[in-house]
Amino acid sequence: MDVLEASPITPEIVAEHGLSDEEYDRILKALGREPNLVELGIFSVMWSEHCSYKSSRVHLKTLPTEAPWVICGPGENAGVIDIGDGDAAIFKMESHNHPSYIEPYQGAATGVGGILRDVFTMGARPIANLNALRFGSHDHPKTRHLVAGVVAGIGGYGNCVGVPTVGGEVDFDAAYDGNILVNAMTVGVARTDKIFYSAAAGIGNSVVYVGSKTGRDGIHGATMASTDFSEDSEEKRPTVQVGDPFTEKLLIEACLELMASDAIVAIQDMGAAGLTSSSVEMASKGGVGIRLDMNQVPCRETGMTPYEMMLSESQERMLMVLKPGREGEAEAIFRKWELDFAVIGEVTDSGRMELVWNGETVADIPLGPLADEAPCYERPYAIPKALDPLTDIPESPDIGADLIKLMGSPNLASRRWIWEQYDQQVGADTVQRPGGDAAVVRVHGSNKALAMTTDCTPRYCYADPVEGGKQAVAEAWRNLCAVGAKPLAITNCLNFGNPQRPEIMGQFVGCLKGMAEACRALDFPVVSGNVSLYNETKSEDGSSLAILPTPAIGGVGLLDDWQKSATIAFKREGEALLLLGHSTGHVGQSLWLEVCHGRREGEPPAVDLAGERRLGELVRQLIAAGLVSAVHDISDGGALVAIAEMALAGSIGARLNLPTAANPAAIVFGEDQGRILVTTSDPDTVAARASASNIFTARVGETGGAAVEGPGFSASLADLRTAHEGFFPRLMGSEPTPEC
Repeated sequence: MDVLEASPITPEIVAEHGLSDEEYDRILKALGREPNLVELGIFSVMWSEHCSYKSSRVHLKTLPTEAPWVICGPGENAGVIDIGDGDAAIFKMESHNHPSYIEPYQGAATGVGGILRDVFTMGARPIANLNALRFGSHDHPKTRHLVAGVVAGIGGYGNCVGVPTVGGEVDFDAAYDGNILVNAMTVGVARTDKIFYSAAAGIGNSVVYVGSKTGRDGIHGATMASTDFSEDSEEKRPTVQVGDPFTEKLLIEACLELMASDAIVAIQDMGAAGLTSSSVEMASKGGVGIRLDMNQVPCRETGMTPYEMMLSESQERMLMVLKPGREGEAEAIFRKWELDFAVIGEVTDSGRMELVWNGETVADIPLGPLADEAPCYERPYAIPKALDPLTDIPESPDIGADLIKLMGSPNLASRRWIWEQYDQQVGADTVQRPGGDAAVVRVHGSNKALAMTTDCTPRYCYADPVEGGKQAVAEAWRNLCAVGAKPLAITNCLNFGNPQRPEIMGQFVGCLKGMAEACRALDFPVVSGNVSLYNETKSEDGSSLAILPTPAIGGVGLLDDWQKSATIAFKREGEALLLLGHSTGHVGQSLWLEVCHGRREGEPPAVDLAGERRLGELVRQLIAAGLVSAVHDISDGGALVAIAEMALAGSIGARLNLPTAANPAAIVFGEDQGRILVTTSDPDTVAARASASNIFTARVGETGGAAVEGPGFSASLADLRTAHEGFFPRLMGSEPTPEC
């Protein structure tokens, strides 16, 4: 054994591994002795927040996860739903927040690579990537650098690996100045009779390592993702993994080729905690033991120790268990694709993880304490009380000027600068690209399509966690319905601050409460997800800046006919513009209040889940019947912003009738939930169907002209487009884009 790994374990070494005194005592009891450094490292990553969910497990159990169409819910590499005709959609969202702040290009790139592996590990061919990004204030000195690196990393990896990046969201807020969020989502398609799981089985079966060699990059990545940042965060750069999308592409093809046979018993991505988590999870899920010969692990650096091999998070690696006698067949496939292949161990009946190196046993750990018996905390929490309702509602001296200002503001401006760096069409199945309510990707060789979206409004979640959690799910539902898809299930990425602070834990519990209520009301179960805690930064004076609570929702829905999907663009002049859903002029927490009046105040808009369900079902029926030509969800910025987005997308203006109200600006910029705009040449039929569904309808104008105008205001399409398209080019200036 290496001299370092044979050295005694001191309290300082325990602390450096992110373990508390109480947790170390649990290790001593589990082993019946003091651990060596290899064993301590294995416990530290398996018991990290990132791998064990020790602060969140008890609350995650409250989320609904079942439905007749759910094939596999949380607990595997990704969620699986039945989409008919023997097809399944497999998808998940995960975070790569801390690495992306330290090294934005590689942090974002390897986030994409990791989520791709989670999906194709299950037997799916990835068909789409999405992302949900949060950056600090647009004028923060690091923001431009971080945006450039993250966008280049996402594009560089996704473009090179050949999976289209079709949707997502990007927000700016000072709460993310010291801790950006990079959440990546992948959707894939598989046959329902060719889905692969991770539970190891078959005593004596070979444990096989495939993909890239193991290096020293990413060691302690899971531990780093389980602590808050301090001023020395730059020193953590060596914990960031380095990705190779070209190797990932080879790995996808090799795995799918082997999956076409019946040689695989179990397969697992080497993600967070690398070889440690993959081997522990496979063995523990299968109720078996595992023995690994560390001398057989392919390494790209000399002198690597078992500690380094087990904790490395080098990318593009997989672990699998093969049926007896199939090793030669599998090796031939991976060698053909120029990938490493090595038999590194076997399945045992010991119920333990055993590591051998140079003929010596360097780790011998019972699997129970590493996995199912890992610490699980019920941390104290206090759900924050919702902010008081807004009573002092301002007015607008110039609605047209406010609209132009909003359209050019950081959180409403066009994201074209970003998504034009992504290959959106590779695979030739993309039906709707970024810029609409949801992306739509055809299921290859069929008329079906999957719609997908990412949604969350963190300022709502901060103002009222329960209502904000509801709204995040409801908006994902609404966006899928707005393109004509039946919403089927969600994944999530739950981004919060330090769970040891009761108010932060309260945000987490409150958001989950709202999410669960919405999922049940909408028959919209959670099938996969990720928890990312400790997203806050400590300053020199010891104070902490936590991010806004950000439970990002990734929604997936199904269209029976991709050709009937709806888009947001106005199609022709002279059509009626109808608003479906009631407007009260709720401006609490609205972007209009913040951007035009410098105030972030009040409670967020309430969510009527029964109304959301009726609205979504109505809109899908209208789209299927061909009664509407354009459809757009109303969210940030309110109805007038949504109308301007529809007008710009179609290069056709709108003439509006403002409602009679004491404060018309509050009506047009209010962010009441449960509303959708449609255009139609048959407004009477649409209104009649809406009435039959108990949905309020108002005819707010008609399409036409070269401006968005109403009584007392006008904003030309030219001015709106200049404002809308100008923010990102100004922000990024001459910032160089890193090469792939």
